[in-house]
Amino acid sequence: MTGPIEEQPSLWQQSDLLSLVSATPALSPAPQPKQVVAREPSPSNCDPQSRSALINLLILDTETTGLEPVSAQCIEVGAVLFHVPSRSVLSQVSFLLPAAANPAEHVNGIAAEVTRLSQPWQAGLQHFLALLAGADAVLAHNAAFDAKWFGLGPLPAIDKPWICSMDDIEWPPERHLRTAPSVRDLALAYGVPVWAAHRALTDCTYLVQVLERCDNLEGLLAAAMEPKLLYRANLPYAERHKAKQAGFRWNEPVRGAWSRRLSERQALALAFEVQRVEADSQVA
Repeated sequence: MTGPIEEQPSLWQQSDLLSLVSATPALSPAPQPKQVVAREPSPSNCDPQSRSALINLLILDTETTGLEPVSAQCIEVGAVLFHVPSRSVLSQVSFLLPAAANPAEHVNGIAAEVTRLSQPWQAGLQHFLALLAGADAVLAHNAAFDAKWFGLGPLPAIDKPWICSMDDIEWPPERHLRTAPSVRDLALAYGVPVWAAHRALTDCTYLVQVLERCDNLEGLLAAAMEPKLLYRANLPYAERHKAKQAGFRWNEPVRGAWSRRLSERQALALAFEVQRVEADSQVA
């Protein structure tokens, strides 16, 4: 949910909008990386066989000191290895990464001095790597944001398929959720008590408890991992509300247009016309 849009997301939707990491094994913060390469989760990289054989999900969340890796760093990672067939938690981990300052403390409640206390964050990172190795796919709420922090500093690059619980999963209509729901709204829709916000493992726990309550979880995940392409809505200005209601975003990633990534099935099911957007024209 980065970039300008017509309506700014709530703080709950931005709970996944903060993450980055320091690179030194010491407790002092690491220097910022000199170069940042944009990364975008791509569930479409999975072949059909891997989509149907989804067994273990790594549910993850990050907290950061800002919105962009060029000016912020990740200060917390939370992850849960979730066994889909049995709806069971196999293992979980959460750790802080040392930071000199946290301008987003008012959002995530993490004081920078706390991140610098003596703690085995390196061991936590090794545990995270083990969980990642045992996962078939990675699930995050607003995965496009979380994905861009991995491969920087001590955080590993992730080459697993990504699933976004905010954009990719088509939640059942009887849950009465808006398109791209917040973690809070998603939890409440499934009867999950909400007691805190903006800590990485807490948000992972909400997602776990939502998935535990899904009757057709395998079907939801399989549909979420269908190959997706970028489309723009072909609507007059007076009908722009239709695009917004369908989960399209203004000016992101296509400038001056309502756009969204959709599977071919989703595109055909829309009540209005859409047009494929070529990769080289996204900034046009």
